Amino acid sequence: MRKIINTPKSPAAIGTYSQGVVANGFAFTSGQIPLDPETGSLVEGDFARQVEQVIRNLSAVLEAGGSSLGQILKLTVYLKDLGNFPLLNEVFKQYFRDNPPARSTVEVSDLPMGVEVEIDAVGLVK
Repeated sequence: MRKIINTPKSPAAIGTYSQGVVANGFAFTSGQIPLDPETGSLVEGDFARQVEQVIRNLSAVLEAGGSSLGQILKLTVYLKDLGNFPLLNEVFKQYFRDNPPARSTVEVSDLPMGVEVEIDAVGLVK
């Protein structure tokens, strides 16, 4: 059995997908980009601010599905410029200090709305 995650605390889907899905004790998020859910606008500013917004969006989807940042098992990060990898790690240290989740980071040629970063997650449901 699966349950669709839908929360106004994270940006609405900009395509034919759900914000996330819960199934068999796991929460799977769709990729999140640095969109402000209140304004629907992209977060302006430096790369770190954009990553922080993506993490807030992921957190909202996970919480709506009965999970949390602390329950993440795996993250997949998509970067338009792998040169931002050190900055990504600095932001992640703020959120994932002890026992960080598994993670893959890949450079891609483009992302939705031309953003610099997109992240999806798989977490345990509490």
